[in-house]
Amino acid sequence: MSSVNARVRAPEFRARGWLNTGGKKLKLADVRGKITLLDFWTFCCINCLHVLDELRPLEEKYGDVLVIIGVHSPKFEHERDPAALAAAVERYGVHHPVLDDADMTMWQQYAAKAWPTLSVIDPEGYVVASMAGEGHAEGLARLIDELITAHDAKGSLRRGDGPYVAPPADQTVLRFPGKAIELPGGNLLVSDSARHSLAELTPDGETLVRRIGTGERGRVDGPADTASFSEPQGLCLLPDQRTVVVADTVNHLLRGLDLESGEVSTLAGTGRPWRSADDDGVSLSSPWDLAWFEGRVIIAMAGIHQLWWFDPEHGTTGVYAGTTVESLRDGPIPDVWMAQPSGLCSYGEKLWIADSETSALRWVEDGQLHTAVGQGLFDFGHVDGAAKQALLQHPLGVAVLPDGSVLVADTYNGAVRRFDLETDEVSTVDSGLAEPSDILVTRAGEVFVVESGAHRLVKLAPGAVKTVEGERHRTERPASALAPGEVTLDVVFTPPPGQKLDTTFGPSTRLVVSAAPPELLLEGEGTGTGLSRRLVLNPAVTKGVLQVVAQAATCDADVEHAACHLTRQDWGVPIVLEPDAPSRLPLILRGLDA
Repeated sequence: MSSVNARVRAPEFRARGWLNTGGKKLKLADVRGKITLLDFWTFCCINCLHVLDELRPLEEKYGDVLVIIGVHSPKFEHERDPAALAAAVERYGVHHPVLDDADMTMWQQYAAKAWPTLSVIDPEGYVVASMAGEGHAEGLARLIDELITAHDAKGSLRRGDGPYVAPPADQTVLRFPGKAIELPGGNLLVSDSARHSLAELTPDGETLVRRIGTGERGRVDGPADTASFSEPQGLCLLPDQRTVVVADTVNHLLRGLDLESGEVSTLAGTGRPWRSADDDGVSLSSPWDLAWFEGRVIIAMAGIHQLWWFDPEHGTTGVYAGTTVESLRDGPIPDVWMAQPSGLCSYGEKLWIADSETSALRWVEDGQLHTAVGQGLFDFGHVDGAAKQALLQHPLGVAVLPDGSVLVADTYNGAVRRFDLETDEVSTVDSGLAEPSDILVTRAGEVFVVESGAHRLVKLAPGAVKTVEGERHRTERPASALAPGEVTLDVVFTPPPGQKLDTTFGPSTRLVVSAAPPELLLEGEGTGTGLSRRLVLNPAVTKGVLQVVAQAATCDADVEHAACHLTRQDWGVPIVLEPDAPSRLPLILRGLDA
């Protein structure tokens, strides 16, 4: 992160609407005198959710001088729905104003190119820094300290309460539940995600039997009434029929629940998110769902686009599939690409996967990853028919019926979809649901849908299976024009204040480049240590997406016991080839010179 050299006035706020302001439409003048941090996010994006968690300590520490404003610039069509945005703001505990940037006007005015992007505005209304990706909390704290000192001295800093107004709280048994399993005795166990707890319900899914967890965000082990979680999601009953493994998502942990005693313990993870391959088998990253497969617990590691395994007997973890590249590529595991896998279900020799950011249904069998439905990161919709042409929209859950057909919680379409392996066809079983996030098929054959946005479990009422035609969408993001042929990709990185590049464990930087479609790149695909890369773009492919993963290792400068840090960002950059376009593509890993 680096300060902007020229003094650039922050563009005025423009919004379709505002949340968490008590109905007030904020202007730049309303935050004059404060340090303002704009967080460009979209609620499907796991990296954006990581940043929300990183910002919480800053909100608490600097509450009298710092105003954080979430600028919600949507990727999926569903995310443009103001009611869905309001639900997400509550679901993820966003305690600052949120600007609804439905048409991505602010995204373009502030030159954002990736989710998440952060922009800092000083008390006088100038943009002083911008950065993409996660892992910036420490650098932001140093910058905020510098701005406090400078503007206190100038008399331009205004202390006091900010514009955040908490919305009224609703009381329901569940609040944005995530996943559900059936227990040995027939009761249902649900991850009550927004209440940071687990809820055991009667077999009809309606009456609360007991709650595990205090209901407050935390990471405390112990008895059911004192233990705590942070937005738990996936659940997996072990073969001993006594222990449930819990994906404690925002704590980046696997927790264990003893069903007899109600005792909660920590099974795996460090509590800090995975940052590099050095963390493989050590630190988790937003584990979202769990399934028992091939004698181990498989983890949908949404935060780094992989599947991991957990061996409960030895307490060990490791990578099962995926390279951390966010995209869609099949083949032998582990060298495959996924994008925020969020739902798992094992059935026979197959492990089914809801791969949310590619809007895909995929499966692993005999060491190979296959795609049943899904076309890539930017193609989605509600289309039935032949599986190769069918479309989903950000599915989060998957289950298998006794006949072997697969049900998908098609979350952003508000539907339950069915994939028939025999006919290779996709159909719609039910619709009009509020963000279904999981499906549970009980031993008796009943089907429950976790209707997260309606805060309940409902029994599936299939009715007549219907075919939906024509609802196709593609992410509308401004494309970068580039010249065909030879171009230069430059990832610009500036270490945060007080840090320097760290070569203790080898090269300090890493760059991975790929493309969709693959034919777009004639040269330049692959992994290297330099942050600049010569690419050759195929003139015969007029448009596509460059997929770039960059990271840089730094350590504290001039400190006896220096701490190490890793900055990492994934970009999916839509491009269009034009003869007179630039032959250089700059991306900012940390810091933006305006």
